[in-house]
Amino acid sequence: MTLRETADMLEQCDYPLSADELSAVHGEWELELPNGSETLATVLERAGDERFGSAEEAQHAIYGAVSSDAVGRIGYSDRDPTPMGVDGPQPVSF
Repeated sequence: MTLRETADMLEQCDYPLSADELSAVHGEWELELPNGSETLATVLERAGDERFGSAEEAQHAIYGAVSSDAVGRIGYSDRDPTPMGVDGPQPVSF
């Protein structure tokens, strides 16, 4: 399942809900990531012993706990602004 499908599934759950309870019911679901996959149970283990009050809380915990397989190019973003005090890339005209 994709992360979007995971978010939709979380909307169907009754809250409050612990990470252990969510893992017991849906832990075997495979999350499809750009560079691989992992089970929801594995992701929830990284999220820690949490209790979610809403689908949004559970979604944020899962998004924060997915492995680096969920990231296309680690440490790369062409959308982040250049930090203050650092010379950024020079504009190039095509």
